[in-house]
Amino acid sequence: MNRSPNSLALTYKDAADLVGVEYRTIKLGVERGTIPTVQLGPRRMIPRAALLRVFGVEP
Repeated sequence: MNRSPNSLALTYKDAADLVGVEYRTIKLGVERGTIPTVQLGPRRMIPRAALLRVFGVEP
């Protein structure tokens, strides 16, 4: 897994670390449909730009 600080797609854990929330906050957001995801092979990932928009963080 590419864990570059500028990765375009993030794991749930990396997404939580990036915006400063707990893993379960990300998981609940995905389950409720407020945080979008994409399927990359066998993994469900969170697009960085969409995550930052949801949390109102400037890239």
